Amino acid sequence: MVAGTGSGSIFRKPTAAVREVREETGMEVEVEVDNIVGLYTDPDHVLAYDDGEVRQQFSICFRAHPVGGTLRTSSESKEVRWVNPADLEDLDIHPSMMLRIRHGLDESRREPYLG
Repeated sequence: MVAGTGSGSIFRKPTAAVREVREETGMEVEVEVDNIVGLYTDPDHVLAYDDGEVRQQFSICFRAHPVGGTLRTSSESKEVRWVNPADLEDLDIHPSMMLRIRHGLDESRREPYLG
């Protein structure tokens, strides 16, 4: 799952990640508290939203597992679906987002990415 908060708040607990996934996708997840995938920001990756808001993203990514809910879109998501990792290359995903996804799928990683 790739979901994020626009509130600018720093996660003290993964409860913010759980809330954001629920709000943006309809899914209930359990976050692996001790398994932060990484801290990500890229000045060359600026997000422009339909409402005119433009910002540089900062993300704290956790591994999480679905435990309930039903996939759905929201005002913050245009499409929500499960994708086989083997099919990721066929999708139009920004390289900085693909980096997060690849890191999240790589269970051999032992240290969070910082960058």
